[in-house]
Amino acid sequence: MRAEDFRQLRGEALLAHPEFAVLGGFAAEWVPTVHWRSVPGGPVAREAYEGFKAEFLARLAAALPIDGLYLAMHGAAFVEGMNDAEGDFIAAARALVGPECPISASYDLHGNVSQAVIDALDMFAGYRTAPHIDVDETKARACGMLVAAIASGTRPFLAWARVPVLLPGERTSTVEEPAKGLYGRLAGWDAVAGVSDANLMVGYVWADEPRGTACAVVTGTERGAMARAVGELAGAYWEARGDFRFGPVTAGLEECLDIAARCATRPLVLSDSGDNPTAGGVADSAAVLAAVLARGFEGVIVAGIADLPAVAACYAAGVGARLTLSIGATLHPAGSVPVVAAAEVVDLAEAEGAERQAVVRIGGVTVILAARRRPYYNRSDYTELGIDPAECRMLVVKLGYLMPDLAAIANPALMALTTGVVDQDIPRLPVRHVTRPCFPWDTDFAYVPEVIFSARAP
Repeated sequence: MRAEDFRQLRGEALLAHPEFAVLGGFAAEWVPTVHWRSVPGGPVAREAYEGFKAEFLARLAAALPIDGLYLAMHGAAFVEGMNDAEGDFIAAARALVGPECPISASYDLHGNVSQAVIDALDMFAGYRTAPHIDVDETKARACGMLVAAIASGTRPFLAWARVPVLLPGERTSTVEEPAKGLYGRLAGWDAVAGVSDANLMVGYVWADEPRGTACAVVTGTERGAMARAVGELAGAYWEARGDFRFGPVTAGLEECLDIAARCATRPLVLSDSGDNPTAGGVADSAAVLAAVLARGFEGVIVAGIADLPAVAACYAAGVGARLTLSIGATLHPAGSVPVVAAAEVVDLAEAEGAERQAVVRIGGVTVILAARRRPYYNRSDYTELGIDPAECRMLVVKLGYLMPDLAAIANPALMALTTGVVDQDIPRLPVRHVTRPCFPWDTDFAYVPEVIFSARAP
């Protein structure tokens, strides 16, 4: 991924963006620097990362002196030639602001944590829901701890324990047990004296990095209480390792289509999980489209095949045109075979460049093509194109678990274990750098949580 693949917010535009509206709820003066965000999509070019870091540090240096620093992180960046991008980034920030400045960070629960991250931070807050419906609440927890620490003069610190388990988000959704119960414990620990914020991190399974692991991370002010919280949470996650299951009905693609053929309810929502761009999938596989066409299904919407050449051809032809399109396999040709078919251009989004979308019809199948990789996980993604996903027989999406908006209409939801760069069959993934032993690659080994405190702990 290159710099142009990221949405970039700078200065006051950052504070004005809805993503950071939560900051306005604190009695604090925020000095915005810069924020980058993208759909996950493979390694970040080293040159892009170094440019991002240099700009951030320059803007941070210009803002000094500051009372505290909040970092809105994700946690699963994979940068060419690096095994711990977040550790490098946060350590650079710490070196610039100095040892006395408190730093708090918010994280996605699918981020990877390292000792370098723990040692550079004072406060840590991770999402507690997957699908992620507590993003603003997590930022508020991180900022709330920071503002409170500045006001009181106290300095929280971190403790953590690695858990040698690495599973995909689709098997650890907090909508389902055992994750639902595990994450339900966290707020109780927040209320314990000496503990400020308790977290369980699932980690990012497809990165193949030494830091890739589940873990428990606790912010607090009292070593004994923090150690008990970390030990109990890490141990509970380990004990539940064999109980994590996929939430929806999950099977191979052909078996899922067999179910779809028999299904009398609608809309059936089928996830093409191996090509899910929200997890890092390429989003250009046409394999499910080919299978749906081969079966002659009617009333199907296939959403979100990234294919810039096909979109450009549709815009050149115009609405109502009929043309032969090659769909898919443009970004990762080795990952799938394109579908070549006669198509009618049904609609074109009023957008330019990378935001262009084309809706085409092939027989009884409607296909949404995107000029860039993007997810289609909210109903608004469809209604803005004049499509009501609730009215179709079957909706095919490049996702894993469904976001609440689509989950609410799924009748039923199925997840196809398709091949792709985010393959859900974890034991068959080739890994070279994950710290072993690690479940599910390894199953016969013992584990006792080792609680490690931050180097900044008193």
